[in-house]
Amino acid sequence: MDSNLAIKVNDVSKVYKLYDKPVDRLKEGLTRRQYYKPFSALSHVSFEVEKGSTVGIIGTNGSGKSTILKIITGVLSQTSGEVETEGNISALLELGAGFNMDYTGIENIYMNGTMMGYTRDEMDAKLQDILDFAEIGEFVYQPVKTYSSGMFVRLAFALAINVDPDILIVDEALSVGDVFFQSKCYKRMEEIRRNGTTILMVTHDMGSIIKYCDKVVLLNRGDKIAEGPAGEMVDLYKKILAGRYTGPGTEQAAGADAEGTEDRSVTAGAQGTGIGSAEEELSSQITVNPNRTEYGDGRARIIDFGLFDQKGEATNLLLKGEYFTIKERIRFNESIPAPIFTYTIKDKKGTELTGTNTMFEAADVKPAAPGDVYEVGFRQKMTLQGGEYLLSMSCTSFEGGVHTVYHRLYDVANITVISNKNTVGVYDMESEVTVSKK
Repeated sequence: MDSNLAIKVNDVSKVYKLYDKPVDRLKEGLTRRQYYKPFSALSHVSFEVEKGSTVGIIGTNGSGKSTILKIITGVLSQTSGEVETEGNISALLELGAGFNMDYTGIENIYMNGTMMGYTRDEMDAKLQDILDFAEIGEFVYQPVKTYSSGMFVRLAFALAINVDPDILIVDEALSVGDVFFQSKCYKRMEEIRRNGTTILMVTHDMGSIIKYCDKVVLLNRGDKIAEGPAGEMVDLYKKILAGRYTGPGTEQAAGADAEGTEDRSVTAGAQGTGIGSAEEELSSQITVNPNRTEYGDGRARIIDFGLFDQKGEATNLLLKGEYFTIKERIRFNESIPAPIFTYTIKDKKGTELTGTNTMFEAADVKPAAPGDVYEVGFRQKMTLQGGEYLLSMSCTSFEGGVHTVYHRLYDVANITVISNKNTVGVYDMESEVTVSKK
């Protein structure tokens, strides 16, 4: 292996044998007939990780991300191909994997240190840093089976990240614990990164991928799709999520033409929609909640909707600080003299964080006749913090001073905001900071 490389993965495949019944294993051993169905978790995957670099592996669930990490660390054996590593590895695959639940925290620290190749004296020197980082106090002298999940996570991460590894492998570990512990973990990651530790990470947090990774490997259904700069790979990942990628491991999403007779467009705000073909079915390009709640009297219906980033690409992943568009298509079944189109964004607890409508925005909405199809675009800047949110929308009006709902969709789609700079609270005031010495 090249001396500049920390990890080399060469043509690695992993095939599992899936049996319908446990007894089929015995039958296969006795008769030498095949009773299993092969499942390819990885198919001829190759990539290299240079020493001192930070490389991310991204992909949808079931793409093989965790499998390749387990093969690199030796937890799993590959069916074919080769993996080479240079240096000692500290792995955060499943936090606490390898812990003995009956041992105390201290005993587990020393046991895992020995498994990683450190002597007792070396672990003595690292012990205080591990304990300071974990912050679990006297519980470190109790069996870990008595720990809360938060304490367990703290100890496992503190151990893995404070043993000065040559290679640190992280699988979704930074998504656990409270916000203060996560902040401390990221700071420690940044320290060891600057000190030359090679980091290989798997995460669904695209903000972390963009901020930390020198290179990203994109997997999909066991195939390596591409590798390259973080921004380019995240864009390609967004296409996979939207069903718009047609390469290995993915079938092209079938798009249907939107129905409608007359198509009228209404744009809320001065920026315009920035969206492509009006004939394309929008909701087929994003992840939609199949269990959404909807109601209304049916005189108008939202027949299609979509989310679009600043480039006009359909996606549920939006970058903080960039403009995005919410698009709705509404068919009218009866005459409506003054329709109102709305959207609302809520957090996971159901708290309404922001939203607007065509009445607030003073948009020029014409009276609708039966059979009309209106298209509405709301374009605005994303200032919410990085995280997960829910989108709702509706078509309503005021009839005789009474608020009337024709069609409302609650929590119809998720919005994932990617951010490399969060502030306090739910949105960013976009402060401009000046500091001077008097």
